[in-house]
Amino acid sequence: MESIDINSLISDLALILILGAIATVVFKMLKQPIVLGYIVAGFLASPHFSLLPSVVVEANIEFWAQIGIIVLLFSLGLEFSFKKLVDVGGSAILTALIIVLGMMSLGFIVGKFLGFGLVNSIFLGGMISMSSTTIILKALTDLNMRQRRFVPMTFAVLIVEDLFAVVMMVILSSIALNNSVKGDEMVGSILKLSFFLVMWFTVGIFMIPTLFKRFKRYISDEQMLIIAMGLCFAMVLFSTMSGFSAALGAFIMGSILAGTVEAERIERLVSSVKDLFGAVFFISVGMMVNPAVITQHWSVIALLAVVVVVGMIIFGTFGMLATGQPLKLAMESGFSLTQIGEFSFIIATLGTSLGVLDETIYPIIVAVSVITTFTTPFFIKQAVPCYNALYKVLPKSWTRLLNGYSHDASQSEVSETRMIWKSIVSRYLVRLLVYSVVIVALIVVCRTYVMPWILRLLGDGDWARLVCAVVSLAATGPFIVSIIMPTVKRNEHDRLVEKGGTVSYVPFVVMTIISLLLSIIFVAWLLQGVYQSATAMIIAILLVAVGVVAVAVIPTPLRKRLNNIEKRFISNINERENRRTGHENNLVSDLHLAYMKVGYDCPFVGDRLRNLDLRSRYGVNLVNIQRAGRLHPVPSGDMRIFPGDVLGVIATEEQIQNLLPMVEAQSDKVEAPVEDVKFIHFAISNRSPIVGVALENTRLREDYGALLVAVQRGEDDYISPTPDLTFKPGDILWIVGNPKRLAALKGE
Repeated sequence: MESIDINSLISDLALILILGAIATVVFKMLKQPIVLGYIVAGFLASPHFSLLPSVVVEANIEFWAQIGIIVLLFSLGLEFSFKKLVDVGGSAILTALIIVLGMMSLGFIVGKFLGFGLVNSIFLGGMISMSSTTIILKALTDLNMRQRRFVPMTFAVLIVEDLFAVVMMVILSSIALNNSVKGDEMVGSILKLSFFLVMWFTVGIFMIPTLFKRFKRYISDEQMLIIAMGLCFAMVLFSTMSGFSAALGAFIMGSILAGTVEAERIERLVSSVKDLFGAVFFISVGMMVNPAVITQHWSVIALLAVVVVVGMIIFGTFGMLATGQPLKLAMESGFSLTQIGEFSFIIATLGTSLGVLDETIYPIIVAVSVITTFTTPFFIKQAVPCYNALYKVLPKSWTRLLNGYSHDASQSEVSETRMIWKSIVSRYLVRLLVYSVVIVALIVVCRTYVMPWILRLLGDGDWARLVCAVVSLAATGPFIVSIIMPTVKRNEHDRLVEKGGTVSYVPFVVMTIISLLLSIIFVAWLLQGVYQSATAMIIAILLVAVGVVAVAVIPTPLRKRLNNIEKRFISNINERENRRTGHENNLVSDLHLAYMKVGYDCPFVGDRLRNLDLRSRYGVNLVNIQRAGRLHPVPSGDMRIFPGDVLGVIATEEQIQNLLPMVEAQSDKVEAPVEDVKFIHFAISNRSPIVGVALENTRLREDYGALLVAVQRGEDDYISPTPDLTFKPGDILWIVGNPKRLAALKGE
């Protein structure tokens, strides 16, 4: 076993962190995103910069950088729950598909133009089609734009792109080895990915929130950090063992935990870990900058950088527009996707390992990635100005068309009957998918491990086969019965009758037939592990028929138990939403306990509780306030409400729904640039607009955004400002404000 050089590991880590700290302070002083400072620090620590000591063992930094990617994607998942992913899934898939296909086509054309071969051009298209989640995440954080409206949709697109990347790597491998695309491998990869995603989410959502609830009082912050990171790396292990990327596994576990009530606590605890290892990752990217390669291939690098930026803006904006998003949101998303990152390196590494990628392409892609990483924050900031400029020159008919399309796409009206049917079919498909994945997983385990173990233990006889069948059916039976059970609730049937008079039973029959056929297939596949195919099929048909009869007369306790399992799963998915609205936290009668987070635009911010009089105005009772990890039970009337507070409120469901929009009010306005405010002094001339005017009439605060501290009149005569103070020529104002806005007061 190869030993680890601890001295080199520590010295390398110390070097990059010290350089990173210095570079980020400098970039912060220059008012630039600190991610650029990390990249500069990486270049300074690399062997390509000889004026400073360089990293001794680059593999050490690569190791920490991989952990950085995992922690960054885990943190991203914590802010993007599975429920959110489902809500924007259709739009995100279409947008990502447009971007990936468009950029791959553009990359292939550019590759052929540059003289690359067929395979190299295809790989080039794949490398420039994937935006970097980690770079965008860091840039938006540094720019304080994580709460903007376009961010959730953009993150959804990035995650779908990562899923596409898994399939793309299979396709590229097939092309590299066979000069053709094998359809069976591509379909198999998609089915495998879908299977594992559903299985991981199903098991995780069912188990983790339940365990958190049961052991909540035993879990301190220290233990929660250990549990969260342990779950993260466990999912990373499962992901890599299943043939997927570590980043995908980290994001999935983050998304599972995002649905729990502990999500914000975990996010706060992981924040420092994310900052540390995220910094190492971006420093490692900077270490890949090679001035010699940039000098030799500068024209190719510049061309590809322009292609990435322009192509991502065009295809990203068009993809968002195609899904019904407003033009402004579409452009903000498109402008934020203007870079390539970690998946580009993974695809380049794949091509190199297969021996089909030209050796000059890898360093070129690294250089393009670094350049586009540098430019990403600038393009993000230019999205709104470009939208404003485009809006002015765009024909009014076009703007009305785009706005009308996005409105119609999101506000389409459907009848109540259609909504009921949509709910029934959606629930049926989700149940069918989830239970099918669980059944398939159990069948694979039974046929691979359980049945061979029983046959070795009891011998290969009839009784041993019967035991195998009984044990396996006992494990999968409850889930197969759940598929057979009716999906339509009694109240839904009654509402359909009420709305339509009569109900068409064709959909019920179709769903029942599909469920029965699928159940027969599952049982037959399971029994093929111990019986011949024909025998297994006959037994399966008989068992499913018995199951249908049993469902019709199934004892109430068993049916209730199966329903409770489903309710727990749904409750875990909506745990944070239920906590926010108090939906499943019923106290007495129709009273619920809800926890709502105070937004920055809440009208109650800064007010004392006694002045709000929440009980008489809104009919709610405030029982506690959570602030900075501390609980204030039964707060006094003198306590004020501040942004970020979590209010524990007891009220009816209707009262909670009326109060939520006010408490959680969050502006979606574009952030105004921070003014350069300084403490300065200057003399005013007789042409100053405030000469001869009393201080109370000057409107210094309203018109100039200024605060007058003192007035110097003479050498050492300082006058404290009073409302009746009248200004004279030659007065020296000691004042706080923006120097540009205050220049008008001088009267020069």
